[in-house]
Amino acid sequence: MYNSNLNLNLYKIFYDVAQYGSVSTASKNLMISQPAISRSIKKLEEDLNVTLFYRTLNGMILTEKGKELLGYVEDACNSLRIGERTMMEANNLIKGKLSIGVPSHIASFYIFDKIRKFHKDYPNIEVSIISRCTAELIKLLENHEIDFVIDTSPICGNEKELHIEELIHCPHCFVSLASDNYDNVKSIKDLEEVPLILPIMLTSHRKRLHEIELENGVNFKNVLSIETSEMIREAVLNGNGVGYILKDVVQKDIDAGKLKVLSVKEELPFVTVNLVYIDKYLMNAPKEFIDKYLKK
Repeated sequence: MYNSNLNLNLYKIFYDVAQYGSVSTASKNLMISQPAISRSIKKLEEDLNVTLFYRTLNGMILTEKGKELLGYVEDACNSLRIGERTMMEANNLIKGKLSIGVPSHIASFYIFDKIRKFHKDYPNIEVSIISRCTAELIKLLENHEIDFVIDTSPICGNEKELHIEELIHCPHCFVSLASDNYDNVKSIKDLEEVPLILPIMLTSHRKRLHEIELENGVNFKNVLSIETSEMIREAVLNGNGVGYILKDVVQKDIDAGKLKVLSVKEELPFVTVNLVYIDKYLMNAPKEFIDKYLKK
């Protein structure tokens, strides 16, 4: 039977305590006293006749029942956020929001021209770009804090309704300054003694390159490891050596005659850039962007 006396505020307090694992942090966020927070949690536990939290010196830890309830409360909060946004956004895109999650190196060559065209057509749509690691972007998507994610494979998430579409395939390449003479380089074996600028070893890009090294009996000796593609590009442009990078990231530099691709006989790995979203939660602005700007 429907409970007409349902106290939604108790569930909001429960949600915040569960999110932060702390009564004091939830108190600051909700601007409610800590004793009031504790009383609300106790009241909800009494109403439901279950224990929702273990109280420890390190904070509030959800019980199994608490975790189960949190799933329902998260769904309810997400539905409310979507409902609120639906009411506020206009069908004709006179106003609205578009929030995109994309790593910076993908954004640098793939997204900005599309955003420029979209913003020209819909200047009153507020566009936000969030750049994080893949796991954090997927979490933001599952929490409905961003509309969709553009990122490379593999994509992992707990949300069963994640919709993943392949957008483009991007090859890797070795590049140097256009003025450098590497005409003798015909294979990765010829790069053993060359100063190289590579992704750090923990990345999937470097791991796959290392597999090619092993397969071909190669051992790169003069290596500068750098975490981001943007910094690899800058290091090559500053004359630090030959960079291993996604070709699309440096295509404009190649076209401008600043960099050149070194031809090696080995087939270098490519990455797949994916679009990831939850279909039922897409609003008008992201749908428009995906259908008319991203996929074309």
